Amino acid sequence: MPVMNNRKPLQDRNFDKLVDKFEAKVYDTLKGEWRLKLLKEDLDSLRHIEVNTDLPGLVESKNAPLSIWDAGCGFAQISQWFAQANHELTLCDLSHQMIMRAKQNFAKNDLHATFIEGPAQDIAPSLPEFDLVLFHAVLEWLAQPKETLKTVATKVKPGGHLSLLFYNRNSVVIRNTLKGAWRLPGLLKDEYMGKGKKLTPPNPQIPEEVCQWLQDWGFEIEIHTGIRVFHDYMTPDAIEQTNQEELLAMEYRYCREPTFRNMARYIHILAKKRFPGQARE
Repeated sequence: MPVMNNRKPLQDRNFDKLVDKFEAKVYDTLKGEWRLKLLKEDLDSLRHIEVNTDLPGLVESKNAPLSIWDAGCGFAQISQWFAQANHELTLCDLSHQMIMRAKQNFAKNDLHATFIEGPAQDIAPSLPEFDLVLFHAVLEWLAQPKETLKTVATKVKPGGHLSLLFYNRNSVVIRNTLKGAWRLPGLLKDEYMGKGKKLTPPNPQIPEEVCQWLQDWGFEIEIHTGIRVFHDYMTPDAIEQTNQEELLAMEYRYCREPTFRNMARYIHILAKKRFPGQARE
């Protein structure tokens, strides 16, 4: 007889009921600060992008605002950072509470953007193409990660960029194996993922596979960064006995090294979309 699967089908995660906990656990921590630091470092060249012109009567070099879509904006820290540099922002989120918090944060800082409530894959068809699409910490909460990512990626202009941050399945395997005990049988059956009820994503992704998707869809990977290569494997006692600056120095030394970056808790990929007919580099 066939085995009955009683698991409910996955649905895209809505954080309406966990906004305050999400903020406290993710952003108001050293881990959250480190994540933002590396993201800003990876994206800094785009934030300060300039165009040169030889046209008479115009300044030789001037700031060129980018059109940016933050597809799943959350509290919109990175979008605010781009808005402060006078770029043009469109933000969306499935969560009503997240969109409201993002609006409040923009208003508090006297910044402007277009806000749309709803899932990115539903909103995408009505949007134009953008110079930069941000898709941060969304992929692992989706019922159909690959399909949704492909839809979002179609909104990147040729020559534009996709900034993709996601929860790393490799890290989940390593961390749970190191804890051992009852976790190993589940690991061997790939049944170890979070249920998505709290803040453990139910659908972490394998970075090697995600990189291959992007290459197949016409992107060239320019930056590949691992966020928290060591920190999340350390016990609380080990962290307490470790000098914080030395630990972050170790994180920074190895965060972009190929041997280490795909062991990190989160992976950040900055990928540039090739022009039609352009060969891979």
